Amino acid sequence: MKHLPKHLRPRYRYLAVGLESWPDASFDRRAFQREVWDATRALCGDPGSAAIDPTVLRFDRDGSMGRAILKVRRGTVDRARAALACIDAVGGDAVGLRVRGTSGTVRACEEKYLGGPPEPSEERTVVYQRQERTATVRSPRVDVRTDAGFLGATESDCDRTDRDDTEPNCDTESDRD
Repeated sequence: MKHLPKHLRPRYRYLAVGLESWPDASFDRRAFQREVWDATRALCGDPGSAAIDPTVLRFDRDGSMGRAILKVRRGTVDRARAALACIDAVGGDAVGLRVRGTSGTVRACEEKYLGGPPEPSEERTVVYQRQERTATVRSPRVDVRTDAGFLGATESDCDRTDRDDTEPNCDTESDRD
């Protein structure tokens, strides 16, 4: 079978997508692709979803941070971005998505919007409500593990303790009075 001439081939755009979830989230590329298809179908219907043709080309996740490259047809970028805005969970795990940019080639998308690897995270012990707890720190974000799950905070929300400069004190406003 012959290839189509270049002027008859479908044209695509590539969306650089940043992902953020809780540290204990466990989803992969397949679950993310399924969620993208479901959100696109729910927002645009079957014909609209087929016109957008969303496909996850690259998916990289390290701990709670991740990134993906999504391929969509040219002219449907706005509808694809709207469908991504509808996604709040992947595989039952809460997730936040942010479209970092749009490009005409995969290489330009990676170089311009995805720069380097996802930012590293580290496990640290913090003081929250006068109890020592484990937390995942991705500067400036601090995800404190509580009995009910995780609590999102920032380093500016955490005061340094007097006894150890490496452990932030994440007491709430009401506890400081």
